[in-house]
Amino acid sequence: MPDASRPERRRPDEAAGVKGLRIACDSFVALPARTVSGNTIFAKNSDRPAGECQPLKQIAAADWPAGDRVRCQYIEIDQVPHTYAVLGAAPYWLWGFEHGLNERGVAVGNHTIFTKDPVDDVGLQGMDLVRLALERGGSAAEAVEVVTSLIETYGQGGSGYLDTHWPYNNSFLIADAHRAFLLEASARHWAVREVRGTGSASNHTVIGSDWNRLSADCAEHAREQGWWDGQGRFDFAAAYRDLSLVPAVISSGRFARTCQAAKQPVDLGTVKRLLRDHYDSGTVYRPAHTPDEERYYSVCMHADPVGTTTASMAAQLRGPDSVPLYWAALGNPCVGPFLPLFPSGKVPAELLQGRETAETGGAWWRFHELVTLVEEAPARRAGTVRAFWDEWESEQAERARSLRSRFGDASANGGVPQAATSFMEEMWSQAVTALDEILDRARRL
Repeated sequence: MPDASRPERRRPDEAAGVKGLRIACDSFVALPARTVSGNTIFAKNSDRPAGECQPLKQIAAADWPAGDRVRCQYIEIDQVPHTYAVLGAAPYWLWGFEHGLNERGVAVGNHTIFTKDPVDDVGLQGMDLVRLALERGGSAAEAVEVVTSLIETYGQGGSGYLDTHWPYNNSFLIADAHRAFLLEASARHWAVREVRGTGSASNHTVIGSDWNRLSADCAEHAREQGWWDGQGRFDFAAAYRDLSLVPAVISSGRFARTCQAAKQPVDLGTVKRLLRDHYDSGTVYRPAHTPDEERYYSVCMHADPVGTTTASMAAQLRGPDSVPLYWAALGNPCVGPFLPLFPSGKVPAELLQGRETAETGGAWWRFHELVTLVEEAPARRAGTVRAFWDEWESEQAERARSLRSRFGDASANGGVPQAATSFMEEMWSQAVTALDEILDRARRL
């Protein structure tokens, strides 16, 4: 494995165009006024190289001595006195997270975006910033402050890929039980827009002149570079978005699909269907189009090497009478179940395991085997696999709903409820049995 502190990976082959890039991720949030349950619902697909293991990662809350430092992926920064407990998903070799949820009910996800500012070879990755926001942000507003201050202090930088030296700019969708924010960053410049009702994010800038806050020099930097004429209210996307490397078609269709979900009252089923979305191409999407066409790229991605969904989350954030519930899918969510997890308990060990090859074990590789089987013969296997998991997932949802209703407010439960740990252990035991059954059935189809 290369030394992560000194990236010496190859750079993307510019002649390969879109095919040489890995550029996807989609997020969605619905605030209480737009959800059936009255709880904020947050969702994200992490799109990465198809065979890159992305297990769950659980980090306990901790107190740190004054003057302590923390090593992120490429750089070391000042530690804070206290960090919150976090549950999320991360490629096996990364320090940071693609998305996650902390003990205070704050959810964060990041996305590659393309802007005109160059990115430093070494700095804070977008995934570093997700983890730092979750560990340090007690609310969505606090998490925004964490990210913006760190970007201004340390800058974005460092490759997000093990085999390719390609630093990139990031956007972030950040939410808690009451508020949500979209944050888009170009090098050390940024814009923030508060979400009203529902919000989406994909792989392009969308904050225009409707921003709520800008970094101090954001507009002036754009004017100095000739990206803005200084007239009217500053438009962040118009000034900073770069279409020279990646065409709009990469993310336009996916972003439109997540925006369409906002047109109806949102429930957990809405966001799960959204994360499994392949337009109208059936249960499993096999790209029938070329990389130059919008429909080649779906919310649930099967478009390697450009991007494949390798982890997915749907989170029901804490309401006045409930604890957060994290629904995790390992691999493409269209082929597997969302597993109900309570961050206040101890997640089963197999969900946290997995390295570069299947021989290292872990749940992610077991679900990856099922994805591979279905993609080999989607016409024969996809419908059976989806129907199987829909029934299983429905049963688990009812069990999780019943337990969640008995927890009450998390602060009244004195820390980690043993009931949450016991629930997840039993749920995972049932999932293993179900996975063995459907793998055997799929092989025979």
